[in-house]
Parts: sequence; C-alpha cells; structure tokens
Amino acid sequence: MSNTTLTSDIVAKEALAILDNELGWLKKIHRAHESEFSQSVNGYKVGDTIRIRRPADFTVRTGATMNLQDVIEGRITLAVDQQIGVDFNFTSVDLTLKIEDLSERVIKPAMTNIINYMANDVATQMYRGVYNWVGTPGQIINSYSDFIKGPERLNEMAVPMDDRCAILSPSDHAGLLGAQTGLYITGAAEGAYRSAQLGPIADVDIYMSQVTPTHTRGTVDNTTPLTDGTGQNVTYDSSKNTWTQSLVTDGWDSSATIKAGDVFTIDGFYMVNPKTKESTGILQQFVVTANVTANETTSNDTTLTISPPIIASGPHQTVTYSGTTNDRTITIMGTASTAYKQNMVFHKNTMGLAIVPMEIPQGATNVSRRTSNGISVRVVPVYDGVNDVSKWRLDLLYGRAVLDPRLATRLSGSA
Repeated sequence: MSNTTLTSDIVAKEALAILDNELGWLKKIHRAHESEFSQSVNGYKVGDTIRIRRPADFTVRTGATMNLQDVIEGRITLAVDQQIGVDFNFTSVDLTLKIEDLSERVIKPAMTNIINYMANDVATQMYRGVYNWVGTPGQIINSYSDFIKGPERLNEMAVPMDDRCAILSPSDHAGLLGAQTGLYITGAAEGAYRSAQLGPIADVDIYMSQVTPTHTRGTVDNTTPLTDGTGQNVTYDSSKNTWTQSLVTDGWDSSATIKAGDVFTIDGFYMVNPKTKESTGILQQFVVTANVTANETTSNDTTLTISPPIIASGPHQTVTYSGTTNDRTITIMGTASTAYKQNMVFHKNTMGLAIVPMEIPQGATNVSRRTSNGISVRVVPVYDGVNDVSKWRLDLLYGRAVLDPRLATRLSGSA
C-alpha cells in the first residue's frame, strides 16, 4: 500500500479490527444487552445503567392439587461506567506513512494494552463474585483429573452443558498442556506438543490468559472464627437483587483483614442441587464481597457481606443444614496473606459485558467512531499548532457485571 495521509477514520477502522481479532475469551461471555442502553448513539453516556432480570425458580408440585407459587424475579444492575483509552502524539511527518507501519508501531500495542486491561478487569469482577472453588489453592493444574473438577462442579450445580469456557493462567495452561502430550489421541497430543494448543476438554473451550487475576487472601490466621447469631438465614425476596446477605461472626484475630474474594465454608452447611433441592454432600462455599477489618472486643462482632445468601427452603434454596446458625466454624480457603491465580470455568451467562459507542464531543472535529460486531472505538485528534504535533486519544467505553455466579467455579490443581 502506498503512503497516505492518516485520518482519524483510518486509525479507528484499524483499531477496531485489531480489537475484534484480539478479544479472545471475552467473546465467550454474555453480550446481549448492549442494544438496551439506548436506540440513539448519542444516548450512550458514562453511568448509564440497565436492570437485567434474574431468572425465577420454582419447586415441583406432586399430585393433582394446585400449589400456586409467587413469581419473584431479582434484578442485576449493569452500569456502563468504565472508560479506558490510550493517548499518543504524531508529528506531521509521521502522519504520512503506510497504515501497516502505523498499525504495527502504534495501534496494535495500544489496542493490546486496552484489551489486556479490560480482560483483567472483567475477570477480576467475575472471580470476586464466584463462590465455588475446587482444587487446592496454590497447586498447578497439570492433569485431566485436576481440570475435570471444574466441569464436575458445574454439573453438580446443574449448569447447562453448552457455552462453557475456561481461562487458565500461563503456568496452569502449560501444566495442562504437558498432560496432553503423552496421550494416545494423536490430534490432542500433536496440538499440545507442536503448537501449544488445547482443544475443548469435556466440552469446555480453553483459553490461556496472560492477565489472569491474582487473589491475595486476607491476613487472618491462627484463630477459629465462628458464626454468631441464630436465624441468620434469609429469604430470596430480601436478597434477590444483590444475591448477598450480612453474616454476623466473631472469633477473628484483632484487626484481621477479610478480603473481598475470600472463600470460606461453614461447618454443616451443605450445597443443594438447584433443581432437586437435595443435598449434594458438598460443603457450601461462600465468598466475601467487601473488605472487612475485624473489630473483635467483648462487645463487638464482625459482620461480613457474603454470597450466596443462606436460603434454607423454597424454590431458590441454596443450602441445607440442621440445627442453628450460631457458633458454626468458619474455614477460609488458602493460606493467610498468600496470592493465588484465579483460573475459572464458567458458562457464558455468568458474566455480562457491554461495549457501547461513545458520544462525539461538541466542538471536536474530524472525530471517528467505528462500531462492528457489538464493539466500538472512538478516535479524537487534537492539533497542537505551536509544536506541529497531532495529539490523538483512542477511547473505549464498557460495563461489566456478574449475572449469575452459580454458573461458574474457580479452579486450582490438586495437592
């Protein structure tokens, strides 16, 4: 291609193509709500929100007698409030060059940084809302038996078999690759050995992510924290919009930190199959959704915000237990103050992502906004006449929200 004078439209078009090609596993999450923000392009503004309905659930009647149930639907808020971008300078000489040169030197590095930032941000939001965690924190996934614990937990939770995906850290992906090279399945072994590729395993599409988030567990250690209070179960109606509740506890180290994303079990509280409501025999796991510093005195307890809510009966039942909710032992996964990579196996509907067109600023000239396949980027040039420099800003606006944490699990290897 011959040299051409680069315009914002050329830059935006090239940036959009790179973004679309590089999205990777982000294409595997729910994207159906973008059109709901507005029918007018200029209606997309930072802070716009939509409310997404959480599916209703029911218990099955036996016999001929009618047993009417209320239809209670929760609502999840998805806010488009994440504006990210990359800014750069061009001299007038730079503006006349081949688009291939510009793409390689400037646009591709810029878009790669944007995509990696967004992928890490979306994955971080997701893992902090996911309470299932199988395997032993800190152990590498290096066998089929390690990996299959993820799909197995989804099956225990009656998650649909289609549209499943996994994101693995580089070390876990390499460990699982190594396990495939010794297989007698020619295609799988050759792909793992020659091109470091993993095909679907147990109907799960597998992606390696270089920006897999890391969770550092809170500082609490040599204590036995307990639940503190009877009747700490709640109703679905009181928790349907947040899928959280408050849990009163005590017995922590003084000034211990409990971190958002910490996962724990409560002695005697078992996970139920969401369809049959029968115990799975697996201790229900809970995730802390907000950072807390313990304030343990004779008169103070420590209140955690947790998910899922403790719902002991009805169509949205989450747990089964006998006796009281008081003085039950709390056990946190992992070791205090230790960082763990957050591999995840999830269904498409676990997470929602909306990338929407940004407004064209009033007074700005030669602005370009390109949209394709539900993806949009905006390029705004600003000329500095004093220094004969063109300043360019490349922006992307998106929102993300956990839609249904029941559809995912974190995954570690086995000790």
